[in-house]
Amino acid sequence: MANIRALLVGLSRARVSLAEAGRCASIRPSLLASLGGHYTLPMPTRWFSSAGLPPHLVVGMPALSPTMNQGNIAKWRKQEGDKIEVGDVICEIETDKATLEFESLEEGYLAKILAPEGSKDVQVGQPIFVTVEELEDIKSIPADTSFGGEQKEEQPTESAPQPDVAKVSEQSSAVSRISPAAKLLIKEHGLDMSSLRASGPRGTLLKGDVLAALKSGAISSSAKEKKAPAAPSSQPTRDSQAQPATTSQKADTYEDIPNSQIRKVIAKRLLESKQTTPHLYLSKDVVLDPLLAFRSDLKEQHGVKVSVNDIIIKAVAIALRNVPEANAYWNSEREEAQKCDSVDISIAVATEKGLMTPIIRNADQKTISAISSEVKQLAEKARAGKLAPNEFQGGTFSISNLGMYPVDHFCAIINPPQSGILAVGRGNKVVEPVVDSDGNEKAAAVTKMSLTLSADHRVFDGQVGGKFFTELALNFSDIKRLLL
Repeated sequence: MANIRALLVGLSRARVSLAEAGRCASIRPSLLASLGGHYTLPMPTRWFSSAGLPPHLVVGMPALSPTMNQGNIAKWRKQEGDKIEVGDVICEIETDKATLEFESLEEGYLAKILAPEGSKDVQVGQPIFVTVEELEDIKSIPADTSFGGEQKEEQPTESAPQPDVAKVSEQSSAVSRISPAAKLLIKEHGLDMSSLRASGPRGTLLKGDVLAALKSGAISSSAKEKKAPAAPSSQPTRDSQAQPATTSQKADTYEDIPNSQIRKVIAKRLLESKQTTPHLYLSKDVVLDPLLAFRSDLKEQHGVKVSVNDIIIKAVAIALRNVPEANAYWNSEREEAQKCDSVDISIAVATEKGLMTPIIRNADQKTISAISSEVKQLAEKARAGKLAPNEFQGGTFSISNLGMYPVDHFCAIINPPQSGILAVGRGNKVVEPVVDSDGNEKAAAVTKMSLTLSADHRVFDGQVGGKFFTELALNFSDIKRLLL
């Protein structure tokens, strides 16, 4: 009876464990946004294995952001055999947004790491480590025990017999069509068509078929016989023997560039933006001299150091406040534009892992010095991968500034669900006619900067875009408007 009771308790706890794991993976985005740079997510309940293992806990990859469906193991803070206390950081997980710390809510010992450091694209819910209650229990878990989460490397099977080329050729379909890429490779390498077999539909010979044949060496002899001229000597030279292999090696030479989770998400979102958002582009050159003079006065008279970008953020925020139709987004469910309650400016920050967009919230209500201080803090956290979700999720408008590079003007891609992004180029000295205080026109050198607005045409029409640029140009020409 005691054994049956223990078995029933174990099965019951196993069901609770699965339910808790599902709840952990589907944690609400609103809760995630309220958390800081590390997470203390609930972990599954302990369960007893029917395989005779000691009480243990299998922890799966948590969903650390609303859009996360897989993550990378950046670093293990604990190693197998280490003691785990409540609140200890077990590992660092690279999500689609940032690198975050994963804390423990229970104490125990780390028995086994299922996803080694550097593991890529680990699916949410897939087991990543196992803990036990007592240190002695680690010895009771065999090293070859599988929990369904080990990252195994693909190794070639030595015992598997190599397929016979003749049999494969007989089974393959005959060539009735040749793709343009395959035809080019055949001509380049002088291949014998009789030794090639097609795998494409309706007997189409594909580029992959030719490359596979080159790599396997199945057609090297026939190609060599076709290309090699009659030689007076019965022994081929070393150069003629090495030539086909060298040519094949050059054809297959390439380099894989590893992609971070952040860059994968950026690529996906930018593609969706261009495919689903009707982009409207508006451009205008503004005179930068009043802004530069204002920045110089702040430094000399008040000892306040701010960047040109800090003042641009303030100028854009004031323009959005005065033109609330521009500070809106497109609601796909209602099929109408909806105005935002606050002016939250997203700024593009380049990092090693990709472009991040930390947010200056209520930018229209903050002083330029406060904006400058906040931009520095957020940019530093973005480059270190320490941004909390609430610091980069949301925003009502974006600014992308390439003025520090030799870029005069460019068009940026909208960051959904926002409806606008302003691309800022560098300032250039130009000569143009100006009117002096006496009303006379004369030539003068001025600094001009190009601004290009990419807007969602469902929210911005020409009139709204014109009103926005009118307000923005006034903020640059009469810089004191930013102090009101």
